[in-house]
Amino acid sequence: MSNIKIRNVRLEDAERLLEIYTYYVERTVITFEWEVPSVEEFRRRIQHVTEKYPYIVAELDGRVVGYCYVGPFVGRKAYEWGVETSIYLDSEMRHQGVGGALYRKMEEILKAMHVLNMNACIGYTEHEDEYLNNNSAQFHAHMGYRMVGRFMNCGHKFHRWYDMVWMEKIIGEHPANPLPVANYNDVREDVLPE
Repeated sequence: MSNIKIRNVRLEDAERLLEIYTYYVERTVITFEWEVPSVEEFRRRIQHVTEKYPYIVAELDGRVVGYCYVGPFVGRKAYEWGVETSIYLDSEMRHQGVGGALYRKMEEILKAMHVLNMNACIGYTEHEDEYLNNNSAQFHAHMGYRMVGRFMNCGHKFHRWYDMVWMEKIIGEHPANPLPVANYNDVREDVLPE
């Protein structure tokens, strides 16, 4: 879809983003979160992420149809060059190119920040059911991620146990003295101006 517009999140997007996320909390194991957060909590989450990292949304005909953000991979200085990615799409917009557009823009942003590794934590199952299939892992593989680890029966939701996998995409060289990771707020005008 060439008419997808990618832009930086705004706090006033919180209600719509929460509407998208609610589907995944209530009906899937895409997120292991059990309770839908309040709009206020969702705003706080957006504010926390955007203190350092990018949080972007996709619009189609003026309506937000998906969002993507990253956060620290582990939280220790040595891991600074890696991030954990999260992406959620309107349930009616899957397989329409929105996720790919968001991830391509996110990768561009992260390269400008000197991030080198993108990591994704993904619900996974041996036996697909009404709550979880492996489309997310397949999407990440399509976007160039590779499987790097699997935790068996580590998440419990809807009275069932599910696996979780880590997938990773290397987006830069790993020199002995890497450039420091920039705060997104210092580079955002160059990579995604308002």
